[in-house]
Amino acid sequence: MAITPGLVGEIELVVAPSDTAAVLGNAGIDVLSTPRLVGLLEAAAIRAVEPHLQPGAGTVGTHLDVRHLAATPVGMRVRVRATLRAVSGRRLVYDVEAHDQVEKVAEGSHERAQIDPARFLARVAEKARRA
Repeated sequence: MAITPGLVGEIELVVAPSDTAAVLGNAGIDVLSTPRLVGLLEAAAIRAVEPHLQPGAGTVGTHLDVRHLAATPVGMRVRVRATLRAVSGRRLVYDVEAHDQVEKVAEGSHERAQIDPARFLARVAEKARRA
């Protein structure tokens, strides 16, 4: 299958204490943390194209521009969605958003690049050897 604009990936999560800003050192702020939200948005983007990648291929994040608009408390369900907007060679551009049970909590864009994981990891290993 081809990777074409319009592919959608979605993920739902019930916010747990381990997903909160408090866990990251923001004491007493028991709401979905921005880093956890970003991870969910990336996972939704991967989910959108993963079934359409060539065997052995993968993607890596290259750019993210997200506004975290509202807090989501522990126990509330959040749904994230990534919609592939454009494909340019290996570059994939997504519109991303998240809603909890009450309102939109995030919106933005995300870019990923298609990679050959073996080649990518060989370059990373070479970089580690130079360090």
